[in-house]
Amino acid sequence: MRVAVLGAGNGGVASAFDFAAHGHEVALYATPEFGTNVVAVVEAGGIAASGDLEGFAALRYAGHDAGEALDGAELVLVVGPAYSTEPLAAAAAPHLTEGMAVLICPGSCAGAIAFKRTAGLELDDERYVVGETSTLPYAVRVTEPGVINVFLKLTTDVYLAALPRAGTDRLYDLVRDVWPAVEKAESVFQTTLQNGNPVIHPAVTLLNAGLLERTGGDFLFYEEGVTEGVGRLIEAVDDERLAIAAALGVTVLSEPAIGMKQGYMLEHNYSTGYSTAPGFLGIKAQSQLDHRYLTEDVGYGLIFFTELAARLGVPTPAMEAVVTIASVVLARDFRAEGARTLATLGLDGLSPEELAAI
Repeated sequence: MRVAVLGAGNGGVASAFDFAAHGHEVALYATPEFGTNVVAVVEAGGIAASGDLEGFAALRYAGHDAGEALDGAELVLVVGPAYSTEPLAAAAAPHLTEGMAVLICPGSCAGAIAFKRTAGLELDDERYVVGETSTLPYAVRVTEPGVINVFLKLTTDVYLAALPRAGTDRLYDLVRDVWPAVEKAESVFQTTLQNGNPVIHPAVTLLNAGLLERTGGDFLFYEEGVTEGVGRLIEAVDDERLAIAAALGVTVLSEPAIGMKQGYMLEHNYSTGYSTAPGFLGIKAQSQLDHRYLTEDVGYGLIFFTELAARLGVPTPAMEAVVTIASVVLARDFRAEGARTLATLGLDGLSPEELAAI
């Protein structure tokens, strides 16, 4: 089938390679300001991979023309950080045709809803199946433009749901050959709340802020950054996330539980479970505090979680504290910015029962 991958970062390039290597006709799109990998792919004629995925895969198209990328596509993969979902949706919207299936990977907190709202689609519009995954199926880095090293391709527990829910089966059937890790989720709230990045990244970053600024991130984020005290904050935030899911009636695994199932971790606890995890060994900290571990995971993730919790009547004091401290250390007000909220997603007028039914 024809597949369009929107977003040419680590995950987008890996997804384009993987679908092309499985025999699909793949186009890779990026806006010009994020087009370094696209230029390299055009020059090389495709993407080179090493690690869990190996070889070279040619693409049908790579470039900055969204119309060309989406032309004839049966499946559209929107792959990038949370802040890219709305811009990529705006680029795709004029070129969507009835019957296309769109998958936001990862959803990074209500990505499917954000895509539909930006594209001018009602949430129950069945002409276009739009869904999301709970996480990216790869641990991957671009080692040079157009070249990737895949540290791990997940084999289980990548949750997938569509909006409306009736489209989940179709999305699952379109991707399961390439992504055998996918499992059908109950709803997009299950995929959204299974995203653990807002649970882990802000806690470790903020409790290591002094070391991070002093060394420019010259330490191992998990092995050296996660101690007993840090683990207790991660656990407190995770407990609140689980409570939000329970209030919505969806099943969500704790972060250590899913980490063990996916092969990242060996033990179910919030300190040594991370600091000794095989899947996190050798990962360096970010070089500065102004990084997506705060700007995305707080600005889009925890802000949405706390708003959702307030509507459901679930107390989230640990999350609220992380939002407040992140705002202070970056000298910005994440709550006032409201990057992703019930209001921006068009959900502000819904009752807890109506939210649970999405």
